[in-house]
Amino acid sequence: MPSRDEIFEKVKTALVDALGVDEDDVAPSATMVGDLGAESIDFLDIVFRLEKAFGIKIPRGELFPEEVLSSADFVVNGKVNAAGIEALKARMPFVDLAKFEANPMVQNFANTLTVEDMVRYVQMKLAAN
Repeated sequence: MPSRDEIFEKVKTALVDALGVDEDDVAPSATMVGDLGAESIDFLDIVFRLEKAFGIKIPRGELFPEEVLSSADFVVNGKVNAAGIEALKARMPFVDLAKFEANPMVQNFANTLTVEDMVRYVQMKLAAN
């Protein structure tokens, strides 16, 4: 299995290529949307590039759980409820949701996912293979 640094470098390359950002901007703490400017269409490209770079399969919705954030079971008045938070934690154990939990408005979720979360996700997928 590649080291964390090797995984980070491949993730960085995928993000630079998909988003057209400078390598210097792709820091572990950078948020995918707020700092790197990723839009929903970009996530399809990112998934494709990660699958290719690491030889993994990323099922739809696993990395970016849109269906949780758009479900009436989990979102009330634009705010993710306790059941939604638990669903996100179960689906995304690689993401630190503490900051999002403090203000769980759906629009805030976009600024939750960081480059480091992407690295942890790939580590988790590689370890499962």
